[in-house]
Amino acid sequence: MAVLTRPRSSVPVPSPPRPRSTVPVLSHVFLAGWALLTTLPLLWAVLSSFKSDNEILTDPWSLPSRLRWENWERAWNEAHIGRYFLNSAIVVTGALTLTMLLGAMAAYILARYRFRGARVIYYAFVGGMMFPVFLALVPLFFVVRNLGLLGTLPGLTLVYAAYSLPFTVFFLTAFFRTLPTSVAEAAMVDGCGHFRLFFSVMLPMARPGLVSVGIFTFLFQWNQYVLPIVLMQGEGADKRWVLAQGLTALAVNEGYRGDFSGLFAGMTIAMLPVIAAYLLFHRQFQSGLAAGQLR
Repeated sequence: MAVLTRPRSSVPVPSPPRPRSTVPVLSHVFLAGWALLTTLPLLWAVLSSFKSDNEILTDPWSLPSRLRWENWERAWNEAHIGRYFLNSAIVVTGALTLTMLLGAMAAYILARYRFRGARVIYYAFVGGMMFPVFLALVPLFFVVRNLGLLGTLPGLTLVYAAYSLPFTVFFLTAFFRTLPTSVAEAAMVDGCGHFRLFFSVMLPMARPGLVSVGIFTFLFQWNQYVLPIVLMQGEGADKRWVLAQGLTALAVNEGYRGDFSGLFAGMTIAMLPVIAAYLLFHRQFQSGLAAGQLR
């Protein structure tokens, strides 16, 4: 006896809706709060640089009644922020160039070539990242003094580059390992030498990583305060101060005089290169962090 069965319906039965996760919402709220905590103090300092001292003290959260560019002029000329800015630009430009060139060359060799002692050299650079600068201040002072570079911009440039190399080598070594070896092999087959291979092929391919580590290095060197305080001493060294020292002197002097508008103007001038660097290279910075992660 045949048993009749009902044909199954081809219409899919909708599944019950899943409850929405609150994790993305909480993460967005946290990131929005963090963005406000980071942005508002910077915006407040910029707005305060255009106010008068009376407006800063009586109504610090209001907008300036007008743009007082004379605050910036007074900080640039009378407080010698212009001179300190130029000194910082010279030191950071030289130190950043040395750091990126030497660090990229060392990282490329450690990442792409196999030789005895490579791991020892690599871990020596990594160990340099864990060595606090405060432990080396006294011997570093005597070394720089014995070389005749105490209180000079070239001496400070070399020290900046030396302290920035460990992180640069560590970051770029991981980045060079992610680059495809087929491109390098094809260039070697076409007759490209090691020198040309590095500067013409591998270095342009590593541009996102170079930009990322360059921004980190620039921030470290531009905001450095301890090393200049120790090394920029001697007769006439105050004329060769960098911006961190100049801002400290401005904060002490203007704090007693009550010129808070000039102080905020000097702080804003010091922040402008950092903000401009990030706005210009933020896309390369993000792509470099994503591509240069450790595998």
